[in-house]
Amino acid sequence: MALLEQANNAPPENCYRLVILGSAKVGKTSLVQRFLFNRYDDNYTPTIEDFHRKVYRIRGVPYRLDILDTSGIHPFPAMRRLSFITGDLFVLVFAIDNKESFQEVIQLREQIVECKKQCHKVGVPHLLHVPMVIVANKCDRESHRVIDPGDVEALLAGQANCTCVETSAKKNSNVDEVFKQLFSMAHLPVEMSPSMHRKVTPMYEGRSGAQQGGRLVSIRRKMSDACGAVAPNVRRPSIRTDLLMAQARTTQDEEGTPSRETRCVLQ
Repeated sequence: MALLEQANNAPPENCYRLVILGSAKVGKTSLVQRFLFNRYDDNYTPTIEDFHRKVYRIRGVPYRLDILDTSGIHPFPAMRRLSFITGDLFVLVFAIDNKESFQEVIQLREQIVECKKQCHKVGVPHLLHVPMVIVANKCDRESHRVIDPGDVEALLAGQANCTCVETSAKKNSNVDEVFKQLFSMAHLPVEMSPSMHRKVTPMYEGRSGAQQGGRLVSIRRKMSDACGAVAPNVRRPSIRTDLLMAQARTTQDEEGTPSRETRCVLQ
């Protein structure tokens, strides 16, 4: 069965949405491009909202990872809140040479946690399981650093399911570590991180006896392999679909009507 077909039939528990958040010009899109294609573009183009999908087969099991690369200016607060509700994993990005971007990450983390608490009516923060990596990007600009690592440590103190990784998307430094730690916190296969699976075409066929690189690969090895591909021409789910997802993820009252949190998004 082709990899894309397998991913389309992946069970819901193997389908996840990763949301990338942060101020403008901190390198969110550059991190996504490194993750998906291992490439970097020096030219800056403001992101409105980009949607990507990566599909995997890991030890014979299909997985699907949707990636929402959000705008740094967030002109529509309701849309941002919707991304909090529908996200499963979060990467919050700031630049080490931009103090305002670090303050934005502090606010984003608080907003996400509060949103999840409201949606699931969890009163104790440590009971929430919201895998999150804070990325201190542009570490290649160390001489321009304005964010003290101690400030980041203070932010993380006592926080479960949250860690920080210093990266340089430009130099491709520690980018893989971001996703290794994120997937580990989410109890997902670590093979989903960029360096730990084979990159194949989306229509890759897993039949035994297929020839790769001029040699045959055994059934046993092929079943144990982890492979992944970026789905081409994927369309972002409609806002209506996201609203339905938000409704499904929020608690309902005794009459089965959407909870207050969902109504806030719908308004």
